[in-house]
Amino acid sequence: MSIVKACPPQQLIESLANHLKNNVPEIKPPPWALVVKTGVHKERLPQNPNWWYIRCAAILRKLYLSGRPVGVVRLSTAFGGRMRVGAKGREHFRRGSRSIIRRALQQLEGVGFVVKDGNRGRRLSPKGMSLLDQIAKKVFKEVQRQVPELKKYL
Repeated sequence: MSIVKACPPQQLIESLANHLKNNVPEIKPPPWALVVKTGVHKERLPQNPNWWYIRCAAILRKLYLSGRPVGVVRLSTAFGGRMRVGAKGREHFRRGSRSIIRRALQQLEGVGFVVKDGNRGRRLSPKGMSLLDQIAKKVFKEVQRQVPELKKYL
């Protein structure tokens, strides 16, 4: 079993986002990231000032778990949500912002964590896989310290 799958997603993504923010200077939010919503289904801007790094980390995790090439539209579907359309309360699904995902993928590709796979989309590179494995191992050890019953799973 993959250690990335065994890690709690929230802790893995936070740890990976901190690593990207502190150790990879090429990944930084674009100037428009301060005034943009993450999708039409959202009413407000992201409240977390590190939301760009969290989104990049979540994209890396999604690519790792997929194991095959994934395109921008499929990722925007994964980051979408329900949008209330009117007073009747009917909700419909709306995709997340493709511009945010495309820019994040371009930055991750520039660093070497993601590679293009022709017209089929992007996939995680071996460098990206090893980064995720290293961080997941640290996170899983931390979780094991908190919950000792998990030692049987490693």
